[in-house]
Formats: sequence, C-alpha cells, structure tokens
Amino acid sequence: MGNPDIPRLSSPAEGGDGWLALLGGGEFSFGETVDADAAWIAKAPPGPVGFVPAASGSTDYGEELAAYLEDEFERPAETIPIYRPRDARRGKNAERLRAVAAVYLGGGIADRLVEALSDSPAQEALLERLRTGGVVVAIAAAAQALGVAVRSIAPGRVIPGLGWLVGGVVEPNFDPGHDRRLRKLLAEPGVSWGLGIPSGAAVLLGPGGAVELVGTAFYAEGAEAELREIG
Repeated sequence: MGNPDIPRLSSPAEGGDGWLALLGGGEFSFGETVDADAAWIAKAPPGPVGFVPAASGSTDYGEELAAYLEDEFERPAETIPIYRPRDARRGKNAERLRAVAAVYLGGGIADRLVEALSDSPAQEALLERLRTGGVVVAIAAAAQALGVAVRSIAPGRVIPGLGWLVGGVVEPNFDPGHDRRLRKLLAEPGVSWGLGIPSGAAVLLGPGGAVELVGTAFYAEGAEAELREIG
C-alpha cells in the first residue's frame, strides 16, 4: 500500500471498504494459485465464499473449488447458481451474494460472464460487497470481463466489458514476451491503461486506491507504451 512504484488503478473498491482481487489464472487443484488465494482470503471477513459459475457454465467447478478452499484454508464455499442473465436478475441470488464474505467469479469465457451480469441486481450486489467490506475475486477470463474491453470468444472480436476498471483492461495468463493481445485491448476506445497478469499472480485493489500484488504483473499506458513490471 502506498508504494510509489505501483500505478493508481481505479476500481469500485477504491471508494469502499472491500477488496477486488484479479487473478491471472492457474489451476487451484495443482496448487498454482495458493499464494494468490491466501492473499484474498486474508482480506475477507469471516463467513463462506460464494462461487459464481457463469463464465464456465460448469457445475463441477464449484464443487471442486469448495473442496480446495475447505482443505487448504478451512473456508466453506457454496455455489450461487448464476449461469444466465435471468439467474442474475433473481432477487434470491442477489441476496446470497450480499450474504457471503467473498464472491469468487470463476474462469471460462468472458462473454458469458459479461452477458450474465450486465445491468443486473447480481452485479449491483457484487459492487455492494466491495462498498461494505467484502471481497470479490475474479480469475482469468472473469478478471478480463471486469475491464472496459474484452477479447470475445469470436475470433478477432472485442466487446465491451463490465467496466469496473475505470479506463482499464486485463490480459490474464500473461506472458510479457507475447503481448499482442494486451496491446490490442489497449488500442480500444476508452482504454487508457492495461494490466498483464501471469498465471499464479494476482493484483489486489482496495480502499483508497490501495494496490497489493502477489508475484509480478505488468502495466502499460497505451498500445505503444513500454511494458512496466510491477510487483
């Protein structure tokens, strides 16, 4: 916190009491995200973790994540069944999002998560968790979905993201030697900065503009700008 070498990254967590954790990717079942997961769990208040499967559409993902969190961190987890836009509009699901200590947005296809959460009570509930001291975790494609622009599953297409990162985009599973995808996002209208987050790394955004990192991430301002290593 307060490290002058880390740029200011505007997010909904900035004006609240909670934390937004952007995870670059990795298989939790192989221990690749343990350090990143330990970091966001340390920020979360007591209580269960809610898993949102919209990006993957998988029912097994939530069960496997719950077993991992219980075994590794003694944290209970439950799946909140948001798969489609109609699920995100259900008041019961929004209530469940408000009730858990942290919400984990699973990876998969960014388009699906954007479609499910856009302009929904579920998205407002997630933002409320950030305002009131909860934690929202987004891994891989889910992290990208929170930016201004998102690489679509349709080849060569970029679509609007959920826009939680003011002027920002995220490229997960990032390799600084192959930055073409990040630079394409940086060239989109309304984008002023971008993060490349490698597998296993995490960028945590918190109150008052606090930024904490697990591992190393990369930052650039504009499509032609030099990549800057942070962490």
